[in-house]
Amino acid sequence: MSAAVAAAAAAASVSSNTTSSSHHPSNQAPNHGWIPFFQPPAQRAALPALSRYESQKRRDWKAFVEYLKKHRPHLGLSRCTGVHVLEFLDYQFGNTKLHTRNCPFWGNPPDPPSPCSCSCPLDQAWSSLDGVVGRLRVAFEENGGQPETNPFSARVVKLYLRDLRDAQAKARGIAYTF
Repeated sequence: MSAAVAAAAAAASVSSNTTSSSHHPSNQAPNHGWIPFFQPPAQRAALPALSRYESQKRRDWKAFVEYLKKHRPHLGLSRCTGVHVLEFLDYQFGNTKLHTRNCPFWGNPPDPPSPCSCSCPLDQAWSSLDGVVGRLRVAFEENGGQPETNPFSARVVKLYLRDLRDAQAKARGIAYTF
């Protein structure tokens, strides 16, 4: 008999010896020595729903951990750098059209906005990557990482995001001044 089964049997015998069926309300069945491992849905405490931010953070963290597992050679979280974060962002996230200087749409987005047929390169959308990096920066520390070694706070990641924001803003005819 395993230790868990023995412990459950001992707890059941103590429980059945200390309670009698007269103490149970008529609408509730007596224990009869059984330990309820699973409660019916009505008796379970309702778990609070995760916020949208928490759900996204959890999803992004799972994707990053999966990326680390698939990385060859194997890459542990303690050896992860800002360069690995940039590889992950390129590996994981969607693309948006980034117009070059010689494109007719450079600084003049189509009006009304529509997909254009130019051959400009695709790059990740700055706003979505900025959000992902922010959530992963927090998740790294929540999962035992030290703030001093957080790869999502690395200078190379910050410079990449700033350059991407500026390039995409120029391509859209928007100037960021902060």
